[in-house]
Amino acid sequence: MKIEVHADAAAVACAAAMIIAAEARAVEAARGRFVMGVSGGRTSSLMLRALALEDVPWSAVRLVQVNERVAPAGHPERHLTHLDENLLRHSPLRACHVAAMPVDDADLPAAAARYARTLGELAGTPPVLDLVHLGLGADGHTASLVTGDPALTVEDADVAMTGTYRGRRRMTLTYPILARARSILWVVTGSDKTAALRRLREGDDTIPAGRVRSDHALALVDRLAAGERGPVY
Repeated sequence: MKIEVHADAAAVACAAAMIIAAEARAVEAARGRFVMGVSGGRTSSLMLRALALEDVPWSAVRLVQVNERVAPAGHPERHLTHLDENLLRHSPLRACHVAAMPVDDADLPAAAARYARTLGELAGTPPVLDLVHLGLGADGHTASLVTGDPALTVEDADVAMTGTYRGRRRMTLTYPILARARSILWVVTGSDKTAALRRLREGDDTIPAGRVRSDHALALVDRLAAGERGPVY
């Protein structure tokens, strides 16, 4: 895993947006469509707002969700709400080009299976996402893959439902589809992430994040998360 240390969360968000835009342009030129997975998280909103200002071939972009909380449409805890507020309202990206996780369905396991089929329609069989944006929790979780949750052991599906974590169930992409992604972009900020980031860098597979492939990954981190070590970009 390559790591870049930036001054603060805003700088990390801007760097992430520039990388995503450049990747979108390259993939659009090569294959005609750029399919990206977007996670939630506190720096994600900054990144999406910065991405809205970048030179992106928006008509070729398809966004999918890496994870989502089970909550009503428009709820402030829904990642889709923040995606709408920070990207859709500020860029030419069409809402129909965002594949929202159907977490308001009554039958959530069936909804997860249906979302997996949607990914196949967008990114092939099995689906291969061009880029997946991931965050890192202070407890070492990523996406909605949390220590002790049954979703960690799912090997035969690309999308799964979790148990209750911090008051809500979630829908999440699983390790198999993350492993197939062409690139992984970690975005990690804040001093509360320092210990988890160190374990991620060391490939500690006792934390959920440590089980994500690292050979095609770039981590953009701020000085607080890095413990103020390393060169600043």
